[in-house]
Amino acid sequence: MSRGKRYEERKLNLKKVFAVILAIIVIIMSVWIIRGILSKEGSSRGITSKTYFAAYQDNKWGVIDENGEFVINPSYEEMIIIPDSKTDIFLCTYDVNYDTGEYSAKATNSKNEDIFTEYSKVEAISNHDENNNLWYEENVLKVQRDGKWGMINYEGEIILNTEYNSIQALPGIENAILVEKDGKYGIADNTGRLLLDVAYTEITNLGKTNRDGYIVRDDTGLYGIVDNSNNVILQNQYQEIEKVYRNNLYVVTQDGTQKVVNSNGEDVLAQGFEQISAILKTEGQGVIYSTGGKYGIMSLAGDVIIEAQYDNLVEAKSNVFIATRGDRQGIIDGNNVESVPFNYTSITYNETGDIYIAEDENFNSSIMNNQFQVQQTGILIEINTDEGYFELRQDDEYKYYNFRFEERDVKDILTNNTLFLDKKDNKYRICRQRWKCCGRIYI
Repeated sequence: MSRGKRYEERKLNLKKVFAVILAIIVIIMSVWIIRGILSKEGSSRGITSKTYFAAYQDNKWGVIDENGEFVINPSYEEMIIIPDSKTDIFLCTYDVNYDTGEYSAKATNSKNEDIFTEYSKVEAISNHDENNNLWYEENVLKVQRDGKWGMINYEGEIILNTEYNSIQALPGIENAILVEKDGKYGIADNTGRLLLDVAYTEITNLGKTNRDGYIVRDDTGLYGIVDNSNNVILQNQYQEIEKVYRNNLYVVTQDGTQKVVNSNGEDVLAQGFEQISAILKTEGQGVIYSTGGKYGIMSLAGDVIIEAQYDNLVEAKSNVFIATRGDRQGIIDGNNVESVPFNYTSITYNETGDIYIAEDENFNSSIMNNQFQVQQTGILIEINTDEGYFELRQDDEYKYYNFRFEERDVKDILTNNTLFLDKKDNKYRICRQRWKCCGRIYI
């Protein structure tokens, strides 16, 4: 295998390493605990599909299946990447030189056979969001041959020829892969289709998905906007374009002046403010602006609706604003009428549940409905929008509620779990789903 420059940090951060190792040890212990519980019944349950996990033992990395059996013995210094836990592809990094940044990378399977050996390097395309949640782009790997990068799918089919200097995910955006050749950038998806031509000196995302379009810079050094089909929305004629847009309106800087323009490049709002931080959700309603470090609301015609008087102002939903005054937050409407008093250290809005979470200085949360009525209080542990619930600690008990504020049993909320934590006689134990507590494991 050839060697090249590693894009990760060259020096290990030992604190991070120890934290990762500790977390992995906990995971491995959990897997072995689960294995012990299921060992008497595993064969009778007819489990046939495989799920794979990276495992750390004796200062080496390997791979185990869902039964805790090693399919790749611990033999690698670096963590083995499994881009899809249900797919028999394991990506191994080895011979790492932290001084020079050189390393080797290959793919292997559960039979410990090297695969995709026609390439000098095989790697996952990793991505992360603003909260550093990590994922890997689906059904795609980047591969290197003769010093150039391309892409294949999990079956090994070539979807992008090895002709690029670099391939990496556009941070925080799913299925938007940044490719670079000869100093110019383009965007490909995980099928290898080029969404944006390799023609720009810089590409960043405009919004939070690949459907929102991209801010691009060309050889002139000026910025424009193109959509996901490479159609020009705004010509490259601006010194800056903010990631602030809605209803075909965009915040740009031209000739040193920030302003709001429409998709035809025509000025909509160009004076009466220092900065625009948001375009309101209701079409034609206006913007959140700031002057002298204070925030207010202005119409698109330039009329002040709410004077710049708040230390921050964020639109939660149409005509509902989370406002900051000093170190306290409350909620106001578009007429500056107070809906929730300024008694909280933070307020957030969960759009999926249509609920508000207001936290005080003691980390107690008041969960409000869309009429700003407090429905539950406690220490917020988790909000899961995918499963439609939130978890609160109330009087030393952990309770689950759906977004209608109905209490739910953990077994009904976490339907995919087979093990649950249960408290009895001031002790915690792990229980099987829908069974009485086995009482075997105390932690």
